[in-house]
Amino acid sequence: MVYENRQSEGRGGLPKDIRIDPFVSEFDMGLAQPLSRSVRLNGFATCLRLEQVYWDILSEMARVNRCSVSALLSHVDREVHLRHGGVKNFSGLVRVVCVVHSLKEGNCPAMA
Repeated sequence: MVYENRQSEGRGGLPKDIRIDPFVSEFDMGLAQPLSRSVRLNGFATCLRLEQVYWDILSEMARVNRCSVSALLSHVDREVHLRHGGVKNFSGLVRVVCVVHSLKEGNCPAMA
């Protein structure tokens, strides 16, 4: 792992000068609240626990694709099995899919 120059750190390893504040002025801590939802992945009922911000992004992706969140997640599940033989951490994959989608589209529904 590559680490930046530690000379810019103050006491306790904290940066002396934060240039980009990760908390935007209207930051909603509710977006970080984990939420479990029952979904059907290719016909099988399961429970998925994600933070609210990811559910918001998934809802927007499903709306654009004119499908349900379960149908969208079923597509992700099928594709990861076909392309990569599956994944051990499906929740983590969904989070990455949401982040990549938001970065690619240049938007984030939670920040709008």
